Amino acid sequence: MDSNQIRQTEDGLSTGRRPAAPPADYTANWKNMNLLVQLRWIAVIGQVVTIAVVHEWLNLELPLLPMFLVLAGLIGLNLASIVWLRNDQITTPASLFIVLVFDVAALTAQLYLSGGATNPFIFLYLLQVTLSAVLLDARLTSAIVAIAGISFAGLTVFYEPIILPGQGPDELFRLHIIGMLICFVLDAALLVVFVARINRNLRERDANLAALKQHAAEEDHIVRMGLLASGAAHELGTPLSSLSVILGDWRRVPALAADPDLVQEIDEMQAEVQRCKAIVTGILLAAGEARGEAPTVTTVNAFLDELVAEWRAARSATTLSYGNAFGLNLTIVSDSALKQVIFNVLDNAFDASPGWVGFLAEREGDMLVLRVNDAGPGFQPDILAKFGKPYQSSKGRLGGGLGLFLVVNAVRKLGGAVHARNLPQGGASVTLELPLASLAIGVREHDK
Repeated sequence: MDSNQIRQTEDGLSTGRRPAAPPADYTANWKNMNLLVQLRWIAVIGQVVTIAVVHEWLNLELPLLPMFLVLAGLIGLNLASIVWLRNDQITTPASLFIVLVFDVAALTAQLYLSGGATNPFIFLYLLQVTLSAVLLDARLTSAIVAIAGISFAGLTVFYEPIILPGQGPDELFRLHIIGMLICFVLDAALLVVFVARINRNLRERDANLAALKQHAAEEDHIVRMGLLASGAAHELGTPLSSLSVILGDWRRVPALAADPDLVQEIDEMQAEVQRCKAIVTGILLAAGEARGEAPTVTTVNAFLDELVAEWRAARSATTLSYGNAFGLNLTIVSDSALKQVIFNVLDNAFDASPGWVGFLAEREGDMLVLRVNDAGPGFQPDILAKFGKPYQSSKGRLGGGLGLFLVVNAVRKLGGAVHARNLPQGGASVTLELPLASLAIGVREHDK
């Protein structure tokens, strides 16, 4: 939730900035409190206009001073709410309940001064009840209903009557009907506008909660996979070391050493064992479990050049087109986990397009941007829509799609992002954006 920026509301009646990174419920409540502030401004303006029209046009004697004191109270409540929101105070359902009670009290006071239950605007209570039903839980809503109902009942007995001098019963009834019509239109318009906005806030809250739950599930999935991978790496260490020793012994057996073909096959087997050991070491390094291993200080260009050379040697691939446009070099810490992330992307591109894989490194501001392109069939639309989700793969293998899932989450841990798209000319492109601040150990730059 990017909630640190000052923003304006849609209709220009802003209360200021939103709270910094609150839970989804608090964000929705903050927005809804903001809407209540806007609604209260409309109520103040509407009451001023109504009092002016009734006093000047109908020549009614109204208790202007008490009525304007009630309006001053509403303005004071709004100013206090704005200060509350600007100070990033947490907005809870209890806060919304309190301001709604104040609104009901202000409406009751104005109705008491202007005819009580005979005032056609008595049905504005329904606006407060509807807002409480949308904003609050059943218990607090019931309290608002009870307060509004008691206020309505009290206004049937206790109120300041309004007398229309020189008006007959028919004229009084006609004015009452016109007032009820105005009240209905006002009620309906405000409910449509504000309830729609409140529902939008609640939908955004639900979407944020769903995203947080998904993120938590993915984090849990990563932890479980990391534990399994770490355990498997520990278990594989011993048999791989045994194989390496056995192959070394075979290499020194005279009968085997005399056969060039067998010697070549033993060398290839030894190379594959060493590759497996390197992968296991990389897993342990990424898990922080390797002993006696210190981070390696290198540069961006050296890291990328070494990575490309290692990938080419391990895959016997001569089809990788590598370009480095990073520019001025930067000292960083070599991260085996990041290397494995890039290897995963290159491996996927190589599987889709053995004939050509493009790898370009660039610098865009404070970001290291790595682009991997291929000339394969591209991503299927459903895979592209769920890019980075576990078990989303077009290879048809059980458990496929975990590679890109780990890539997306590993890059996200570094504060970066991964983007995938299909190229117009065919093939796919995966872009890794990594903040240099998460890789660099100093600000010193130097030439190659």
